Amino acid sequence: MKIDGVFAGGGVKAFAFIGALQILEKKGYQFQRTAGTSAGALMAALIQAGYTSGELKSIFMPLKSSDILDETFINERMPWLSWVAVYWKLGLYKGDKLEKWIHQLLAKKGIYTFRDLPKDSLKIIASDLTDGRLLILPDDLPKYGVDPNRFPIALAVKMSCTLPYIFQPVKWRTKNKKIHLIVDGGILSNFPLWLFKDADTGKCSRPVIGFQLSPSMQEAQSPAPKIKNALKLYQSLFSTMRKAHDLRYISKSQAKNIVFLPVENIKSTQFDLDLSQKKELIQIGRKETEIFLDHSFRNIL
Repeated sequence: MKIDGVFAGGGVKAFAFIGALQILEKKGYQFQRTAGTSAGALMAALIQAGYTSGELKSIFMPLKSSDILDETFINERMPWLSWVAVYWKLGLYKGDKLEKWIHQLLAKKGIYTFRDLPKDSLKIIASDLTDGRLLILPDDLPKYGVDPNRFPIALAVKMSCTLPYIFQPVKWRTKNKKIHLIVDGGILSNFPLWLFKDADTGKCSRPVIGFQLSPSMQEAQSPAPKIKNALKLYQSLFSTMRKAHDLRYISKSQAKNIVFLPVENIKSTQFDLDLSQKKELIQIGRKETEIFLDHSFRNIL
């Protein structure tokens, strides 16, 4: 059965997506189109490139933080000054190593730019801080004077994965010589379930399954904690930005099309997970997706 898939951002929690993909393959589902934000964008791109769950597991299980995080002189020699450097560089890591790693994975499947994939089969969310707008790649590229067919998918994924303060913003120079600062798409839309809706009818051309790295819709809508200091205020502001846009577009009926993956005990930036933690996340993806397909999704169909 052909379906469309939307993958939420969540950093290393995205290991759960591998387990979800294992069950989907087992039951004969195939993705026609995929979309995602941050780690979800990476998963969406690799699926479109033709990677199977088995291939992804063999790639991600031995993955270490040093494989994707490029150390700077300060991080390497004076780690206690790292967060001071954020003030000037706007992030701990450049992200160049991450982009190169993604490029190599896609290149193994003969995928380089959006031209190498079927039209509209992949959509990636990023945030343009310079223009203050949500950026849908490749759809919005012509607005910047950029040919979508020539735009590297690895760069698009890197843009979407550029978590503020962890990675330095991508400085994207467009043809009009303007420099745009691009960061993690999760700032504006961490779970773009709305992407595959027809603009006129508000409906989708085929079943869409969303994969959300939270226990439930209730958790996603939960009120912010009590704000007692500036740090709590910042956390609340950031959380509100991540949730508000997406919740506006997710109705109760659409929530039935979402696989909620309860991965609360892992932090998004916990890059050096041990083997048991990775296996646990994959098992969560398997279990929850199997339950969803056997009950909720079958009832919808």
